Amino acid sequence: MPEDGTPGGGLGPEERLRALYTAHYGRVLGFARRRAADAESAQDAVAETFLVAWRRIDKVPREPEEALPWLFAVARNILANQSRGERRGGRLAARLGRTAPVTAAVPDHAGGVVEALHVREALAALSERDQETLRLIGWDGLDTAAAARVVGCSARAFAVRLHRARRRLERELTRREEPAERPLAVTKGERE
Repeated sequence: MPEDGTPGGGLGPEERLRALYTAHYGRVLGFARRRAADAESAQDAVAETFLVAWRRIDKVPREPEEALPWLFAVARNILANQSRGERRGGRLAARLGRTAPVTAAVPDHAGGVVEALHVREALAALSERDQETLRLIGWDGLDTAAAARVVGCSARAFAVRLHRARRRLERELTRREEPAERPLAVTKGERE
């Protein structure tokens, strides 16, 4: 064992965390921002993600290409916990006779391109599972093996999931591009 006491040499726990933070903070923040209700929740999730990494530094993979999916998986779980907590808070507020705070979706003003809006709308029409699958590959830039580690399945199963999600997105985009050819139905009450 080397002088610094770490198995196999290399960095100590604090240096490893610093290196992880420096290398992956931006990507983990982007991951969280695309999934969180608001910017503050995203930042909280990222802070908690790196706290978990510190607490479990011996469990974080040493290879950078394996560490990022590990961090994404932690952030995904934290965001899911946040979402469950918000829903519970809303139900509690409803039971107490108060209205729950409404979290409004903030439109992406940077996108500005009509095609990007169509893709986002089509993506939103898909199931949460399909959305997550496509985001991990398209937005987070992971390969199928890394994305599979994030969601906890085999690379082969994820590849099938990705293929099916892409086909459903393609069908949704095609459906949205087709002009409405059906005439509007007029009921008897509307004619009068």
